[in-house]
Amino acid sequence: MIDKICAAADALRDVADGATILIGGFGEAGSPTELIHALIDQGASGLTLVTNNAGNGEIGLARLIQRGRVRKLICSYPRSAHGYVFDGLYRQGRIELELVPQGTLAERIRAGGAGIPAFFTPTAAGTDLAQGKESRMFNGRPHILEQAIRADVALIKAEAGDRWGNLIYRKAARNFGPAMATAADLTVAQVCRVEPLGAIDPEAIVTPSIFVQKVVHIPDPISERAHIKELAAGQRT
Repeated sequence: MIDKICAAADALRDVADGATILIGGFGEAGSPTELIHALIDQGASGLTLVTNNAGNGEIGLARLIQRGRVRKLICSYPRSAHGYVFDGLYRQGRIELELVPQGTLAERIRAGGAGIPAFFTPTAAGTDLAQGKESRMFNGRPHILEQAIRADVALIKAEAGDRWGNLIYRKAARNFGPAMATAADLTVAQVCRVEPLGAIDPEAIVTPSIFVQKVVHIPDPISERAHIKELAAGQRT
């Protein structure tokens, strides 16, 4: 019997030092905060994170970075109103950054999942981000060669899943999750609801079970916004 439901600690037990990890989310939307905290508890270090942003406050991504577990961040939006942890470490030279335009980041991950090693794009041609990359002309426009991204682990968040690992998402929380699930050797999904087999309409499934190895049930996920408010309240007192 296939049953991929497990505890977060069990799902992340074999993550190795130096691993490359895809982490879903667009700000708080779709961020697998509980899985990130479980990764902190697991202890892996020297990590390369591939994610849209660098986290807020001292929760989730920001906490993982704050604990000194991350060697390099591949990211499209590393700064935000409450994203002071990464900013401080980067200015101190304690963490590397590879800045990638958001659409290019999504396509590099999708290409990794599709088995496409690289692709040409006009995005960032003629900018500092094109330095050191192959450039070619297509239809009279310069394009640069971007490498696909594959990872050892993907941590994503879905609204619901079944014990086989079929997933559906909630609105904008879908963001990078489906692509990331295809581009990692181990995909771990945290879900708010576990549905019986057959309860999810097959036509509604976004990420099929073939791309998911572990499912962690988190019925009441942490609110990043509430955490930020608590920090702000503490600073005022």
